[in-house]
Order: sequence, then C-alpha cells, then structure tokens
Amino acid sequence: MSQIDSIINILFNIYFYMILFYVLMSWLPNVRDNFIGELLGKLVEPYLTPFRKIIPPLFGTIDFSPIVALLVLELAVNGLRSVLFYLMG
Repeated sequence: MSQIDSIINILFNIYFYMILFYVLMSWLPNVRDNFIGELLGKLVEPYLTPFRKIIPPLFGTIDFSPIVALLVLELAVNGLRSVLFYLMG
C-alpha cells in the first residue's frame, strides 16, 4: 500500500509543480513561447480551463483560478488516498 501512496504522492508533486511553474512563467514575457512553455501549456491548460471559465480574473488581470485548481487537486488526491486505504485495509 505504501508503494501506491508513494506513486500517488510523486505524481501529485510533479503536476503541482508543473502548474506552479506554468503560472510563474506567465509573469515573464515570451517564456511560454519556447518548447518547455508550450509543453507545459499542453499538459496544464486542459486542467486549468474549467476553473478559468468559472472564476473570472479580478480587476481583469489577477487570476485566482490556479490556486483553486491546486486546492481541488489536493482534495482529489486526498480523496483517492482515503478510498484506496479503505479498499486495501
């Protein structure tokens, strides 16, 4: 069971930091135009898009949807761990 929890933890951390780096890249001009920026965009944008549709940016520039997306991701991982611990005993 600890191996499954370890895999879930590693995957969560990887995706968490992918989202974090993608958000930080938005502060720097032209960084999203390189290969890594485009790759992160293809991996992260499908997850962030529904949150951006629900949560509008404040004052037209401040986007809080990645914060909500990270919180939902954390809740989903904790729920998955709880279900797995319940099923595996």
